[in-house]
Amino acid sequence: MPETPLRILLAMPAYWPAHAFGGPTSAARELVRRLVERGHAVEVVTTTLTGIGRRPSPRTRVATVDGALVTYLGTPLRYRWMGITPALPRYLRRLPRPDVVHVAGYRDPLGTGVAAWCRARRIPYVFEPLGMLTPRLRKVRLKRVVDRTLARGVVEGAELVVAVSEQEADQVAAAGIPRARIVVRGLGFPDPDAFPSPEGTLRRALGAGPEDPVALYVGRIASGKGIEHLVEAVRQLPSLRLALVGPDDGHAASGELRRALHEPSLAGRIAILPPTDGPPLALYAEATMFALPSAGDSFGLAAAEAAAAGTPVVVTDRCGVATSFRDGEALVVRATQPTVVEAIRRLHDDPQLRCRLGAGGIAAARRSSWERVADVQERIYRAAAARTASTNASTLGS
Repeated sequence: MPETPLRILLAMPAYWPAHAFGGPTSAARELVRRLVERGHAVEVVTTTLTGIGRRPSPRTRVATVDGALVTYLGTPLRYRWMGITPALPRYLRRLPRPDVVHVAGYRDPLGTGVAAWCRARRIPYVFEPLGMLTPRLRKVRLKRVVDRTLARGVVEGAELVVAVSEQEADQVAAAGIPRARIVVRGLGFPDPDAFPSPEGTLRRALGAGPEDPVALYVGRIASGKGIEHLVEAVRQLPSLRLALVGPDDGHAASGELRRALHEPSLAGRIAILPPTDGPPLALYAEATMFALPSAGDSFGLAAAEAAAAGTPVVVTDRCGVATSFRDGEALVVRATQPTVVEAIRRLHDDPQLRCRLGAGGIAAARRSSWERVADVQERIYRAAAARTASTNASTLGS
């Protein structure tokens, strides 16, 4: 007998088409689309944030995206990815009671408010930190204060906490969450057969010919992403060119990168491309290799996309996606400059290695589909709803 469809509410600080938010918006859309296809009633509440340097709209709008009703609440004030949405209480008062709520992101006012609403009304919710649980990079002391006060109930009140990798699960456990409440769901790889044909955009931007070696990075231009390692690889390999695709996060890394562009030995060999409308699937196949040298990513969806395109991947062991690869499917290295540069050098010099890793990446993608991830997410929602139903029944019977 088929199970009853669920009424699901997803709360996120930014949603499609907020491409500058990176992998989380793309991943959320992949899941939402599949949940709708399975018959669930999915609603999304979010802000009107679209990018760091763009002013959000103060006006609320509603749209249907992939079959889900998405409410973009007017956001008159913001600090980076923290949007103030005065209309949230009214929205929640009018909302039909969901069976389960998914709070994605941490410390933002919208998610914090939705989680408090769930706790007050005994509505089960799952919490997904999106790599934000451990304070790092900016304003670490302030984040710790917020974690102990305003945001404290968000984690504690969740029925289950969703991690996208074992690495993130360890971080959640280190924050004091019992392992029994942590579920590793992972993220999916794109279908290798669904990639568009290359258009030459990447190589034209670099003035590169078809045989010139090109390294590609996709993601935020931000501190901690290891972009300085990629620049050093270009310094050491005179024939190598580097393309970076993604939004400028306003960190010191962007200034360092732009200074490197003026070095005589690097002139014309590094290009910064703006974010694309969605994953830059057509660009991956143009690259000789893809590198994600991050010092810490809860997953690293761009590496999964590159692997599915058959592009050889270099990724550090500090990225959750690293555990999705078996031997011969990617070069997984320590997050240090010498090891990253050496891995890029190996791919630069060895076409047979590139061929083997390209085939290995496609094998990894076929093993890790979004349909399998949606299966796990669906089970998480039903488990959270069942846990709350059992607790409520016990309370009523006592």
